[in-house]
Amino acid sequence: MSFSTSTTPKYGPDSVLPKQKLFINGHFVDATSDDAFDTINPATNKTICSVQQASQQDIDKAVSAARDAFPAWAATPARERGTILRRAAKILLARNEELAALETLDTGKAISETQTVDIITGVEVLEYYAGIAPTLHGDYFDHPPTAFSIIHREPLGVCAGIGAWNYPIQIAMWKSAPALACGNTMVFKPAELTPLSALALADIYCEAGVPNGVFNVVQGDARIGRMLSLHPGIDKVSLTGEAGTGKKVMADAATTLKHVTFELGGKSPLLIFADADIESAVSAALVANFFSTGQVCSNGTRVFVERSVIDEFITRLRPRVEAMRVGCPFDPQTQVGPLVSTKHWQKVMSYMDDAFASAATHVTGGQRPTDSSLTAGNYVLPAVFADCDDNMRFVREEVFGPLMSILTFDNEEEVLARANATDYGLAAAVFSRDFSRAHRLAQRLQAGTVWINDYNTLPPEVPFGGVKGSGIGRENGLQAVEHYTQTKTVYANTGDFKGCY
Repeated sequence: MSFSTSTTPKYGPDSVLPKQKLFINGHFVDATSDDAFDTINPATNKTICSVQQASQQDIDKAVSAARDAFPAWAATPARERGTILRRAAKILLARNEELAALETLDTGKAISETQTVDIITGVEVLEYYAGIAPTLHGDYFDHPPTAFSIIHREPLGVCAGIGAWNYPIQIAMWKSAPALACGNTMVFKPAELTPLSALALADIYCEAGVPNGVFNVVQGDARIGRMLSLHPGIDKVSLTGEAGTGKKVMADAATTLKHVTFELGGKSPLLIFADADIESAVSAALVANFFSTGQVCSNGTRVFVERSVIDEFITRLRPRVEAMRVGCPFDPQTQVGPLVSTKHWQKVMSYMDDAFASAATHVTGGQRPTDSSLTAGNYVLPAVFADCDDNMRFVREEVFGPLMSILTFDNEEEVLARANATDYGLAAAVFSRDFSRAHRLAQRLQAGTVWINDYNTLPPEVPFGGVKGSGIGRENGLQAVEHYTQTKTVYANTGDFKGCY
């Protein structure tokens, strides 16, 4: 199947697609295995299409294509690489409506989100690294009287990107943009739950002028990810996924000492002080818990509210949660779509059951919608529980669904200690008009990103990633260049060499 602009497809809530292939060396190709899997529409639980699963032979072909393409791509002038990426960005923007609909079909995310966030934020990263590419440089050191050193910055080689299912095309761009800008080639494996948009991205890259073999897409489950992690022809693995998956990939990558970067899970704290603008804090809590139906790794699902304003906070929060529109993700008015799969719905509902059975106070939500038109999909009403305890399972563990836990605190030192008492460290936020306090806490919160009076804003020029169990390395920003390049020192002596013998 081709996603060519000459036959722009139209996707809707009942779309059915032909069987999907792999994308290797600039072409859609059949897998050599007899295996296939279905990708399911989360809003209806009907099959969208069948997807061919790669074999070890297919992985070898994709890696070989990437290795063959690497020397020429690495030698391509950086300005030219940037021009190609900018061309891809323009095509993506021109096809935003189509690609957003494809993403909504496959993920169940509201079309109001995918049209304004998923493709556009990925394009911003493409444009950023397109501009960065010509600025990449090494360094020079003088060693008088007769020597000097040149520090070359070089691409790593073939990079494997392993994507997550919550932001499929955005993550594919977040990984491929710096990799390709720096002169690497890539073999990308999207999550098997959401495999479609990476194929469209591969086709667009080729249309933009990315040479054959520079960006390849292989499909499949965790077995395919492991083939990539173990493959001796791959120089780096970049994974977005769960912490447990990160540990497995790291162990496999260690067998050949591959470079790795991991963007993993989170259980992020949102700290709201009494002097904060409460309405802004409520808005942040809604975004930090219910955007993408709560399926965002950086979400601030532990909402700590200072005791003196807890009643006001909940009073303002509850009607806004209950007013959120849950429905068909293709409806432009929908704010909360279905969860990505039946299995994930069952997992999230088990946490809802824990919350209902706990001593926490149920504020709203947590049940299936009563609307008969939604019964076939993986829907749940956004849930809020107050008077939560730090040790409750749904408070401690990453739910990855629309479940907000509200906890009360009395002072700064107390909430800091509780906020940091987690194995994760992806993100955090502080809402306060006291900027001295906000900055003081930002310095001490154990997180890769801390927002002050904001949440989940991620400009492409700033790095994103976690500490502790939330990951290794960074996506985006200049820091990502360090993860997709290596340095070579050339020491030159212009005089005579005088040994010690």
